Amino acid sequence: LEKLVESGMTQLVLDLRGNGGGIMDAAVEIADEFLSGDKLITYTEGAHKKKEEYRCRRNGMFEEGKLVVLADEGTASASEILIGALQDWDRATIVGRRTFGKGLVQEQFNLSNRGALRLTVSRYYTPLGRSIQRAYATGNEKYFSEVQNSGFHSDSATVDTTGKKFKTASGKTLYEGGGIAPDVWVASDTSSISYAMAYMYGNRLVNQFTYRYPTRFPALFNIYKTPEAFRQQYSIDENAIQYFNQQILKDSMNTSTLTPSEMKFLMNSMKTGIARQLWRNEGYYRVQNAGDEAVLKALDILRNL
Repeated sequence: LEKLVESGMTQLVLDLRGNGGGIMDAAVEIADEFLSGDKLITYTEGAHKKKEEYRCRRNGMFEEGKLVVLADEGTASASEILIGALQDWDRATIVGRRTFGKGLVQEQFNLSNRGALRLTVSRYYTPLGRSIQRAYATGNEKYFSEVQNSGFHSDSATVDTTGKKFKTASGKTLYEGGGIAPDVWVASDTSSISYAMAYMYGNRLVNQFTYRYPTRFPALFNIYKTPEAFRQQYSIDENAIQYFNQQILKDSMNTSTLTPSEMKFLMNSMKTGIARQLWRNEGYYRVQNAGDEAVLKALDILRNL
């Protein structure tokens, strides 16, 4: 972040999709980089635990620039603390899908037999007082199935208005319950899921191709000096598809069985995978983001802020 700010960055897309969180203190410190003054970031409170607040303590590196945060059902725990704070303070536009809803605080008690007992003692709340935790009274099966399916159901883009209502300083209405709902919804793409696709990806056939192809034909890729040049100029052609089909013949697979949308998805995966082999994450994200609906939506929002 420091390097980006020093280079003159005025707009930022923060991608927290699939980020399962981690240490709460890290989330608080990151939020402090985007929020000004002594704003409340989060607080914990339980039936037998007093309220404990966590606030901004210093000047942040990016308190005024335009900010969009990407989230989905894999965004959980500390990541939800960060997103909730930015949304409550109208600091960022949240794009994507509803987050996981993991907002419980556990305390560990050591036992005499060298074991330990962890008890849930309180919950995490956003600055406005929204509980992050999703309801779990209906049992584990429903609890986890809700998350697995949230990105695929059409009603996942419907705001649950049954929860407690909150208002931000700008007048935006937010609701409590089931994680953090985004401000702008981007549905999950289910058009590319089939047995053939599941087999190819589940058995790492695509990964094997993206490793072998540039290694087998280095001259095809030596002409691209930067990830951006590769993104703009290179396309998966018939030769690449033919090579892939030769590699997967032993698995009785062939791309001729795929639908046009599946082929588009596959070819994009091939290109992003090759970019990762050549330039690591810099290449991967440069290519991947160019066709990412959530990223494209975020860029559109930034242009209109």
